[in-house]
Amino acid sequence: MKASDSRILTTHTGSLPRPEELVAMLADVARGEPVDEANLNEAAREATTTVVAAQLDAGVDVINNGEQSRVSFSTYVTQRMSGFGGAWTRRGHRDQNEFPSVARARVVQLMRDVPTCIGPLSYERLDLVERECRQLLEAVDAAGSRPEDLFMTAASPGIVALTLANRYYDSHEDYVFTLAEELRKEYEIIIANGLTLQLDCPDLAMERHVSYQDEPLSSFRDLVALHIGAINHALTNIPRDQVRLHVCWGNSEGPHIYDVPLEDILDLIYEANVGALVMEMANPRHGHEHRVYHDRPLPDGMLLVAGVIDTKTNYVEHPRLVADRLHQAVAAAGGDPTRVLAGTDCGFDTSAGSNRVDAGVVWLKLRAMRQGADIASSELS
Repeated sequence: MKASDSRILTTHTGSLPRPEELVAMLADVARGEPVDEANLNEAAREATTTVVAAQLDAGVDVINNGEQSRVSFSTYVTQRMSGFGGAWTRRGHRDQNEFPSVARARVVQLMRDVPTCIGPLSYERLDLVERECRQLLEAVDAAGSRPEDLFMTAASPGIVALTLANRYYDSHEDYVFTLAEELRKEYEIIIANGLTLQLDCPDLAMERHVSYQDEPLSSFRDLVALHIGAINHALTNIPRDQVRLHVCWGNSEGPHIYDVPLEDILDLIYEANVGALVMEMANPRHGHEHRVYHDRPLPDGMLLVAGVIDTKTNYVEHPRLVADRLHQAVAAAGGDPTRVLAGTDCGFDTSAGSNRVDAGVVWLKLRAMRQGADIASSELS
């Protein structure tokens, strides 16, 4: 995993806007309707080529495929693993339940009714993992400009377990560790292709106001500890410096008044065998939490990918603001700018077609991030 040795590097959290034609095809996939796999593959390949070039043009240093071929950041596993079927309606966020008119309506119906686990799990379409990695590598070759590093996202065992309800295994622990064992195969293929692995883990924060909104904090901390254990099990064969972990309170526009404070979970997150944390640090609810790291310092050798861009608003951050946020992140990382990368709070299109930010504005935001990182790099050198 590339560190910010000579200047602060820029990256993002994973998902980027998809073309409407591809969104329509992925909606059919999510509904279980027939889709020509060759046509879907070609559309995803073209979209990946486009999004790679756009990232490089915006000055992003550490790039990915924008999750172009996936239905969503987590439910994509149902197209690759057997054992899922039926449907259930996932519980809503506590703040959105109280203020339903606040939630934005433009979301393709991909995650309202999602499958459940109804049988033994088996990761049978590992060829789709290989294809996704190959498409990214080929798109980079075609771009004619080399990024500093490449990453590929993957869902954590915990977020899959809580999104796709268990109707088969005897306990949640059995379910999440079985998922860890199967998802390990995906993780190891990503690493074998020379890519940094990013694990998407909103379960480590968001589930406090979703599945665990009626439970005491101690019960939620027990869940986080269990899910960190499952992550570490899945990463047994992977060096920690090849993995970064994204923690999220939910990429939704709303009050977020029930978000668990970072200080209540950070000690547990530090137990993950990863080399970097990808954290929300820009939005109005969590922009102050750079202060938490002063009392609970990053473990030795761990990098911080600091969210300096909000993914839920069409405001384009001023480069000076980005630079100021990076100054705060560097202070949080013990004053060492080589331990900080500039990033986004979350993905821009976590479920295909759910983007809240206009596609054109996304690239303006990423360009502003690059400009702000340049300012901060100059000031901190």
